[in-house]
Amino acid sequence: MTRSTYPPAAEVASVVEAHFRRHSRGGAHVPDARAVEQIVDAAFWASLRRDEGRAPRISLAYLPPAAAGRALLLERPLSVDPATLTRIAPAAERRGIHVGVWSDGGEPHVWGATRTLPPYCFVLEVVNAGLLVIKHRRAHPGDGAGKFGNVAVLQGDQVKVVTEGALSLPCPQFVTSLVAFDAPAGHGESVLLQLALSMRAHGHGGSLLVVPHGSDEWRQSILWPVMYVVSPPFTALTDLMASAPTGHGIGPEIPGFRAAIEAIGGLTAVDGATVVSDRWDVLAFGAKIGRRAGSVPVERLIVTEPIVGRVPVAVHPAELGGTRHLSAAQFVHEQRDALALVASQDGEFTVFSWNEPEEVVHAYRVEALLM
Repeated sequence: MTRSTYPPAAEVASVVEAHFRRHSRGGAHVPDARAVEQIVDAAFWASLRRDEGRAPRISLAYLPPAAAGRALLLERPLSVDPATLTRIAPAAERRGIHVGVWSDGGEPHVWGATRTLPPYCFVLEVVNAGLLVIKHRRAHPGDGAGKFGNVAVLQGDQVKVVTEGALSLPCPQFVTSLVAFDAPAGHGESVLLQLALSMRAHGHGGSLLVVPHGSDEWRQSILWPVMYVVSPPFTALTDLMASAPTGHGIGPEIPGFRAAIEAIGGLTAVDGATVVSDRWDVLAFGAKIGRRAGSVPVERLIVTEPIVGRVPVAVHPAELGGTRHLSAAQFVHEQRDALALVASQDGEFTVFSWNEPEEVVHAYRVEALLM
């Protein structure tokens, strides 16, 4: 193998191999560092190319054909290089299609494509020009309603490796489900993940406030009147959750689920915050967050990003972002049983919750887990 010309490929290769050896069952399909480096290098340079004016988007999965279920097999294997990946990308850009890569002890090669992946299978997705995400399918099929677990994000010369070390801190269950590689996610966490993905997807930025059901306490931290109060509450997602079998995942396979998620996610594009109960009733949208009578402004919060090398830091809310972030921090400062999710137009995503031991608002930067 010639040395990669994309330095982060070599930087991340051994870390990625070690991750998959720790988490894969038996390690039979784990790419060694050499294979990881070559695949990442080829994918990065392919991401910068254009085919008929279009940027390639492709997902590469490292596994042998025998482990890929009913797969499309090529008569002759193809080399894993930027030119090859750029040419075949249009055939595999649909959601759920992965280009199969395997090495057999030699150089990695493309053998075909599949929609079937075993748990913890190494996957490299070209998201955009110069933006790659290394991930794996979760061990429990229903976890995250199909969202893969992210291992590392490479953007240009920046490398972010996800760490479970953040879980040693007080952490909302939603963030725990994103970071933990082995723990199963509950229905509520799966729904919140899909709402978060929908919020990022529309690109307008937005805020989602999750408040305890059966309580009107949240109204004290909202400026009234609210233009868009939902009466009676919109319960499409609530009803789907109630009908989901216990112990089974809830996701796109359930009729109406995707439509309900997109409906609620779309509301967050309206200026102001969307308010839902923790049973997923939509209560209001376009709500302006204010300060409760007698409350003091939040002056300090802790920021955590579950990335190797990042440590929690205390900052003023204004240092984290704009008005959305400041108002979300103020809301959680007053409504300590609530959760606030904020998506920025540039794709950044922050989860705010109350840290009881420290008696402070805690902000979790999780955009690296949502790509």
